[in-house]
Amino acid sequence: MSSTGEKEGFNEVLIEPLKQFAKDSIHLVKKCTKPDRQEFTQIATATLIGFLIMGFIGFFVKLIHIPINNILVGS
Repeated sequence: MSSTGEKEGFNEVLIEPLKQFAKDSIHLVKKCTKPDRQEFTQIATATLIGFLIMGFIGFFVKLIHIPINNILVGS
């Protein structure tokens, strides 16, 4: 009796969520479409702008950090 209850509990906890995840994943892949040229260009442009902004932020942080570090260290 106990082993049947354990099997059902195991099934509910581990097997069913995995089955549902696989089903949802397959559904998602079937719904996905390849972007057209305009959508791809728009995404690539937005990504490029993001990279440029993050690069400039890093550059300016480094630019400000070098003089501060020289003052503190006294090199």
